[in-house]
Amino acid sequence: MNKEKKKLLVTNALPYANGPIHIGHMVGYIQADIWVRFKKMKQRDVVYLCASDAHGAPIMLSAEELSVEPKDLAAEYTKQHAKDFTDFLIKFDNYHTTHSKENEELVNEIFANLKESDCIEKRTIEQAYDEQESMFLPDRYVRGTCPQCKSLDQYGDSCEKCGATYKPTDLIDPKSALSGKPPVLRESEHYFMKLEKFESFLKDWLSGIELHESVRSKLQEWFEIGLKDWDISRDHPYFGFKIPGEDEKYFYVWLDAPIGYLASLKHLSECDPKINYDDYFSEKNESELVHFIGKDIIYFHALFWPAVLEGAGLKKPDAIYVNGFLTVNGEKMSKSRGTFIKARTYLEHNNPEYLRYYFAYKTSPGIDDFDLDTKDFLNRVNSDLVGKWINIASRSSKFLNQHFGDKLGENVEESLLEDFESSGDEISDLYDKKEFGQAMRKIMLLADQANQYLDQEKPWVLIKDEENKDRVLKVCTTSINLFFKIMVMLKPVVPSIAKSGESFLNVEQTDWDSINTRLLNHQISDYKPLLTRIENENIEAMLG
Repeated sequence: MNKEKKKLLVTNALPYANGPIHIGHMVGYIQADIWVRFKKMKQRDVVYLCASDAHGAPIMLSAEELSVEPKDLAAEYTKQHAKDFTDFLIKFDNYHTTHSKENEELVNEIFANLKESDCIEKRTIEQAYDEQESMFLPDRYVRGTCPQCKSLDQYGDSCEKCGATYKPTDLIDPKSALSGKPPVLRESEHYFMKLEKFESFLKDWLSGIELHESVRSKLQEWFEIGLKDWDISRDHPYFGFKIPGEDEKYFYVWLDAPIGYLASLKHLSECDPKINYDDYFSEKNESELVHFIGKDIIYFHALFWPAVLEGAGLKKPDAIYVNGFLTVNGEKMSKSRGTFIKARTYLEHNNPEYLRYYFAYKTSPGIDDFDLDTKDFLNRVNSDLVGKWINIASRSSKFLNQHFGDKLGENVEESLLEDFESSGDEISDLYDKKEFGQAMRKIMLLADQANQYLDQEKPWVLIKDEENKDRVLKVCTTSINLFFKIMVMLKPVVPSIAKSGESFLNVEQTDWDSINTRLLNHQISDYKPLLTRIENENIEAMLG
């Protein structure tokens, strides 16, 4: 985005409230949180939102198995997810749920607007029906062979292998996921969003937003295949919002889920008088809307969702940032291989900032998958965060405590501090472009420089001679200032460690401009370890 608008609204994809979050899910949330924290450090007016995706057939059927109400099951997972995010230091300004009065009101309003603007029509279609279970089958409860790439055992709405979208009736050799029997076809009347009507608009809109080229290429494939009108209703039984004027029809979860972004904002605006809902989603406003999503939901966010917003006369996204998937030790996440790691399991055995740093180190703006190699994870965190960065403070503070009453001097190595300060703009630019991996590498090169400076000056040798005392103070004052500048640069990634660092250094909450601040004739606190090393047993416990 060439010109930054005044207000920035950032969202993460809504986690589905039908099970626990795993560390693969955390990739996109950590990336978004780092970017938002950086933007707030740069004094941007940012609102960061999410919510649980709390509707749909899977929740309904899981609740039935457990003999609980679907809304209660969704509410329990919503609570669990919110705690997992909080404990991973994901700092949403609001975390809501799609099963809310705000979302129901907005869905009804948007649906009415879409009907009024001739974006919706009613059709009678043939639909998969499970005779044994006596119910129409939701898309995800029909499995079969993809009609495009011929991959086996795919869902009835989209293929996980090639990304194609289709109707359950398009599957080759379909089977009910409930009974295992081939479904029969029965007629049912449904509402359709006329997605084809928006092809020209979507192409124009996509040409003007920030989007990775690999995503543009994928979208072009879908345009070449041809956009399909979207069935936005579902038959009873279904857990969701009833369509006004209908007795046994419900809104499809993929209509009300993205509207959950608006509902979360509306809920926040009702709780916080400083937030004005109309500042963000009116087409006339000057705000900026950014979505962070996984690559499996590109179609919904880059085609269906903007068409809904356009048809309803609402603001469209300015950027969509897409992350790839996570593998563990080179394998897809798998319970049998010990590579399926729940977010809560990780948190029981490891510091969340280890993973935040590692994900940042491995991140590029593209949508490539990346691997959590547990040996590399252990070595990277211990080497970079503990061995390079934290080491600067622990090495320097010892002499300041023993010989100078924890007070920094007024003299520093000017050229070294200037080098670090001049790096701030480059690292800022890398954060802005979501080149977090490159930013971490640049920051760790600075940490290397600081440690080399200490190695060259050898304060542990100099302090043996009283005549060198001023020199030792200068070396340690310089080193603590270098530690401080790196701390500010790393703060979006490791906010809790940075907060402890601020307490150790006796400084107020830092922002990005603090990189240019110098701590001279300044009293610091006694040093206490800011981070401990990861041990093999922590990794083994995490893997179970």
